[in-house]
Amino acid sequence: MSTAPDTGVIPEGAATPTPVATRRSLLSLGIPVYLELLSGVIAGIIDTVWVSRLDEAAVGAVAIATTLENVLLGIILMANVGATVLIADALGGGRRAEVPVITRAVRVLWLVITPIVALGGFLFRDDIARLLVGDGNEVLRTTEGFFAISFPGTAVFFAQNVVDGIFKGTGDTRTPMRTAILANALILVLDPLLIYGVGPLPHMGVQGAALGMLLGRGLALCVSLVMLRRMRLADVGGSEPTTLRWPAALRRLLAVGLPASGDFVLRMGISMTLVGIIARFGEDPLAAYGIGIKILFVVTMAFYAVRQAASVLTARARGAGEPAEFMIGRQSALLATLVAAAAGTVLALGGRPLMGLFSDSSGVVDSGGTLLRYLLPYLLLLAGVVGLGGVFTGGGHTRSLFWVTLLGALVQLPLAFGLSSVPALGVEGVWLSMSMGVGAQYVMSYVLFRRYFAVPRGGPRRCR
Repeated sequence: MSTAPDTGVIPEGAATPTPVATRRSLLSLGIPVYLELLSGVIAGIIDTVWVSRLDEAAVGAVAIATTLENVLLGIILMANVGATVLIADALGGGRRAEVPVITRAVRVLWLVITPIVALGGFLFRDDIARLLVGDGNEVLRTTEGFFAISFPGTAVFFAQNVVDGIFKGTGDTRTPMRTAILANALILVLDPLLIYGVGPLPHMGVQGAALGMLLGRGLALCVSLVMLRRMRLADVGGSEPTTLRWPAALRRLLAVGLPASGDFVLRMGISMTLVGIIARFGEDPLAAYGIGIKILFVVTMAFYAVRQAASVLTARARGAGEPAEFMIGRQSALLATLVAAAAGTVLALGGRPLMGLFSDSSGVVDSGGTLLRYLLPYLLLLAGVVGLGGVFTGGGHTRSLFWVTLLGALVQLPLAFGLSSVPALGVEGVWLSMSMGVGAQYVMSYVLFRRYFAVPRGGPRRCR
């Protein structure tokens, strides 16, 4: 019988791990996830450089399409997160026969979601572009052309996310990392060829960028599917038969994945609302926020990488009945906070020189330097929230994540409006509101973490 690769995950049936062993497992799983995420950011930056040589309309179209893709990512996360948690839980509990049933349910979910988004988006691409851009400008026409290729391409994008979720459920985070790097490397090669036309290839402009992305991701997906087939997850060998059927597995997927999806979309909504508030203060703060958030992505992706690792470890421990959630949550939050403290200090002290690498405008540099100083406490608090989030996901409490994020929105957005209206603060009131909002999330996350996962004095509590 085929087994999952040796990835540093705490073995099934092992005793409650020590803090050192837990940190090693988190790093073993989390570092490949971080490199996977980072490769996409780097490829996006270089891709923007290629497109910027066309015109401003092309840059605007790609920026709009990228923002929309981030929203669509929140939709498919219900399958990605659900597959990871359910497969890890099944393997942790020695219920390997459930894995083929879960993967079938994931395929059904992909088959339901994909036509709605891909076909619907293609048919209504002009209306969607007009909604995002407005009427009568060159950016609208360019965005419509990009959507004509990118919306059908969501079928590949969604499929890759589903396959990655299956891999991660088995404890293999290295394969998604490798295929992500492969896809992004192919995109970086194909984009200039298709955008500008080389030899017999036609000059396609911004549509070439969309096609290059589709082809690069498609080839990487083919590699992922071949590797997934070689894992032979359907080969259950002498495992105990299961009574689980795919409709029940689908309900479990949605129970775990829907709140995680809602949490992601809500976070995107908060970010878009902040952009609208900041825009009232002119181009310099808005540009500084755009640059600053991209810089912060490099840091916060490390938090989310640790969170994914923690969700896998927690689901494994939960399936095996081991009371390890509290240990995993503490070590996950500790690792994320250490990253936040180091990176946040560097950004706070070196914010102005760093912003100067991205802009020659003194107004943007000044606004960005101030922003990065304000965001040190934000990073420290966010590290705790995201670090603890992994045990909520793997422990079957994804609804709690949604309510935590909703609380942050209810605190942050009114404060952003109110504090930014104070003349002495101005846009700095928005920066303050970010820390206050995530502070409320931190308090609620910690309270719920203690409630669900703290070990009682009478002895270890079994996983639910």
